[in-house]
Amino acid sequence: MTTHANPFPGGIHPAYHKDLTRGCETVSMPVPKILVIPMSQHLGAPAKVLVKKGDLVKAGQMIAEPGGFISAAVHASSSGKVTAIGPVELPNGSMGEAVTIETDGAHEWEKMEPIQNPFAADPKVLVERVKAAGIVGMGGATFPTHVKLTPPADSPVDWVMLNGAECEPYLTADHRVMLERADRIALGVKLIRHIMGVSKVSIGIEGNKADAIEVLKKAAGDLAEVVELPVKYPQGSEKQLIFAITGRRVPPKKLPSAVGVTVFNVATVVAIADAVIDGMPLVERVVTVTGSGVNKPGNFRVPVGTRVMDLMEFAGGYGDDAEQMILGGPMMGRAAASDNVPIIKGVGGVLVLTAADMKNTDFGVCIRCGRCLRACPNAQNPMLLGQLIEKGLFSRIDEEKLREIVLDDCFECGSCTFVCPNRRPLVQFFQMAKGYYRSQQKRKG
Repeated sequence: MTTHANPFPGGIHPAYHKDLTRGCETVSMPVPKILVIPMSQHLGAPAKVLVKKGDLVKAGQMIAEPGGFISAAVHASSSGKVTAIGPVELPNGSMGEAVTIETDGAHEWEKMEPIQNPFAADPKVLVERVKAAGIVGMGGATFPTHVKLTPPADSPVDWVMLNGAECEPYLTADHRVMLERADRIALGVKLIRHIMGVSKVSIGIEGNKADAIEVLKKAAGDLAEVVELPVKYPQGSEKQLIFAITGRRVPPKKLPSAVGVTVFNVATVVAIADAVIDGMPLVERVVTVTGSGVNKPGNFRVPVGTRVMDLMEFAGGYGDDAEQMILGGPMMGRAAASDNVPIIKGVGGVLVLTAADMKNTDFGVCIRCGRCLRACPNAQNPMLLGQLIEKGLFSRIDEEKLREIVLDDCFECGSCTFVCPNRRPLVQFFQMAKGYYRSQQKRKG
């Protein structure tokens, strides 16, 4: 175990509030009566529906195929009858097509055949299995994993990293995965090494998860180096993690493979092993339900497509003073107007806050204190960008310049907003600017 000497610049130290659930072992949630399974649970093109209303499906059955090269298959999380196919509200507030299944209680399976002796198999066969299983990045980015496993020929990868930082406050799902499925993570590492032909693998874990560091160090053995990372948000961001461990900097507009690195979330690695060894597609994930507005905080293994309202009922319901629900963590999660939305592959947490947790949303003018500049992990100028957006000056800026200064490097970590003494909603300003830019691109056709 080593502590690397490359702390990334910027970053913040919010209160972590992980004690609510870090000691809660993962509990499997029973399959609910209704599953709402969206076709857009991944970065890229929506999946193409393969079933129709009235069809009977089984758990693990592919109900939608990838809709393009950057896309992912979608599977039924349990057996039952397809009762609707149409638009539903997604966790990010947008509308997207989904397949609704009325489950039958039998939970009858249709798994893929396990791959016998996978370490003697052609790596292409294993990549096809990962693709067929619909596996995506489970840390939130949801990039299709089969694409990550096959980097372009002009960007060879010599270093694979596992992201176990889980720097987002409140969330402990990845922590529990590392404690409870360390042997499966180690098996996944071995599979990735075989598929990608790399020998250098590092597992990055923040120092506040000492138990996970010890467990994975023992499980991984010589397969991977376990690196203790400084506790600082956003340590789990891909570019910051890469710099912290390797000292390599991923340029704007480039993927990690541009510097010879590929990063996988620890839960994604478990999913790879489950698909290859057990024939299990990605139909469930661990979700942290937490916050002072939750009656029984905990970590739960949840079927994909479970409505948040059903998960919350299983978790003991809302407290009397519950005020705000966020899907994800408080820094990068999205506030939800309704709990009638499904848990999808990239949702690792449901956070419920009380009125006492909430701050006044009024904000003042920029006082040019510079705190946001020091906090930005990508060395941008949130102060200037926020003022330009607030005054509407982006409409006068060349679109390529806009993309250069706000789109390519800002990943909306919220560090600037967190440190602002006048509570300026800088990250929300940046989201607005990105929306403006994309609308201009669409208008151009």
